[in-house]
Amino acid sequence: PRSILQWNVGSHRDISHESLSLFRLLEPHIEILVLGTGDRVERLHPAMLKQMRECGIAVEVQDTPNACATFNFLMSEKRVVAAGLIPP
Repeated sequence: PRSILQWNVGSHRDISHESLSLFRLLEPHIEILVLGTGDRVERLHPAMLKQMRECGIAVEVQDTPNACATFNFLMSEKRVVAAGLIPP
């Protein structure tokens, strides 16, 4: 989607079922969510990732600089992708 939204997440610890619900509401429905967790890759709770998969959204978790590059690459391939980015 061609939108920029404020995501009220300050660190990877703030990522929750509720904060991820924003990405499930986007239209058109996204295929891939790229999450940038700051300076380094942080693990997310497996239940959150499973819930996103069950909604048909693949989640890629990376450090933020690599997440930006991945997002740009997927956009260049015309994929329906969104990014949730935490500044490094």
